[in-house]
Amino acid sequence: MLIPSIDLMGGKIVQLVQGEKKALEFDDFDYWIGRFSKYPLVQVIDLDAARGTGNNRAIVAQIVRRLQCQVGGGIRTAETARELLETGARRVIFGSALLKDGKINTKCAAKLATSLGTAALAFALDSRGGRVAIEGWRKETAVTAFDMIRALEPFCETFLYTHIDTEGLMAGIPMPAVAAIRQATFRRLVVAGGIRTQQEIDSLDALGMDSVVGMALYSDRISAIKPGSTLLQLLPGPRGCHHWPRLSAPRVRRSAGTGRAGLCCSRGH
Repeated sequence: MLIPSIDLMGGKIVQLVQGEKKALEFDDFDYWIGRFSKYPLVQVIDLDAARGTGNNRAIVAQIVRRLQCQVGGGIRTAETARELLETGARRVIFGSALLKDGKINTKCAAKLATSLGTAALAFALDSRGGRVAIEGWRKETAVTAFDMIRALEPFCETFLYTHIDTEGLMAGIPMPAVAAIRQATFRRLVVAGGIRTQQEIDSLDALGMDSVVGMALYSDRISAIKPGSTLLQLLPGPRGCHHWPRLSAPRVRRSAGTGRAGLCCSRGH
């Protein structure tokens, strides 16, 4: 399954390279919400909240009311997660909160599972150079993604693995790396990090992994589902997961105007 990514920074949709350099920026929220409206799931990340430099909560709230979303970025407590779920989010993503003083915080994970239920939780495995990075990818730890899986698997139903080394480069995601992660867990696995072709998405799907795609969609390297098209029925996938069938669609023509009124007028600072 292809999961479009909406990354928010400074009240706009952005695409960063390896979490640092801004490569693309958009403020026409209605256009992208419409373009992603036929996907069964969209990922929304509040980069400002993840970095502790502000937040885009008002925009996040409006997006999750219009799209089926998993939401992350700066979520540290069950209370914040519950608010997002009550607003309409399908899943909430926890990352930095799962590590304390450089160690995996299983006590926090257990409390989240008890409070919110495992189905609502996606635990982030953001990896750079084989080590987990937290706080908006700005702080590296000695913990590996495999350490996280072993400790946290009882407390969630989804892991989100991001290969930071290739994120935003559109050079392809390293298949051996994600295949090893797939073998390490029986939970639903969503992966991200430079995915650039439908062939990659198909290969990942065949291995039981869903694909988060950002740069390749925003640059039209991969075609988005055309608004008004019809999705087929949800089909059972491997390992007890469910996957949507892959669909090909014509490219959506970008409108000439990029300043239409939309959510960009309501910023969450």
